[in-house]
Amino acid sequence: MSLKPYFSLLHSSQPTNAKLSDFLIAQQSSDDRKTTPAEEFSPLAEKFNRRLLLGVGSSSVLAVGANFCGITSFVLGLSPELGRNLKLDVVYPIGGYSRCIDTVQGFEFIYPVTWVGDQTLLYRAAEKSERETSLDLPPARNIRRKNVNEPVVAFGPPGSTGELNVSVIVSPVSPSFSIEAFGGPKEVGEAIVRTVTGSGQRTDLKGTLLESNLRQDSERNLKYYELEFKVESPVFRRHNVAICCAHRGRLYTLNAQAPESAWSEVRSKIYTTAKSFNIIS
Repeated sequence: MSLKPYFSLLHSSQPTNAKLSDFLIAQQSSDDRKTTPAEEFSPLAEKFNRRLLLGVGSSSVLAVGANFCGITSFVLGLSPELGRNLKLDVVYPIGGYSRCIDTVQGFEFIYPVTWVGDQTLLYRAAEKSERETSLDLPPARNIRRKNVNEPVVAFGPPGSTGELNVSVIVSPVSPSFSIEAFGGPKEVGEAIVRTVTGSGQRTDLKGTLLESNLRQDSERNLKYYELEFKVESPVFRRHNVAICCAHRGRLYTLNAQAPESAWSEVRSKIYTTAKSFNIIS
């Protein structure tokens, strides 16, 4: 549904080829007839009302376009699924969530609108863009291999320590790589928990798989492994929800985590964010 501005043209109803005699007769008739100030003001008031209504209508359209006072977000929130299917939440938050789309790496997900991007990753992205557009070759000593385990995007509450956040890692793998080779969702989840905890080498670190499910996109032949687990140590207790998917030589991993002490408050946001993760390449 598109919003179209409405325009109105105010013009005189008197024909341009009117005779002078007709004008004089009309003027004489007007002079002979006594009118009250209210009657004289009536045509002007009518035009004023029309312009006022037109102004209000146009202002409403402009307000929706500019998300004035959150009007657009409120309207889109009345039908969140429609707005999200149209990707409008990239510009306007819908239902308290904004959308992150990475067309280069080929993924998308929604995250709480109050969360902000990781400044370190933003600076690195800006530096990378500057290097790519620069005509000068960088010195060889400044060339650094990117860590494949470094997130390409990350969001979290402003001013937080990083314990509560969502991030996405994209790692290159063989085009023939298959997560199914590790087994079903439970086997995959247990393998990931073992990896996170150091395969038992760290006795102070304990991991527990809580839930494992498989979400399938039959149209694109994609399989998303949805895993929920806890990681505990003497200094922290963390709750994680991870989504893993392999596609076209890339292994995508979204990880949303929160301190166990805050899990009850943020669990719905974490679930919503995790389940929204999709591959778009």
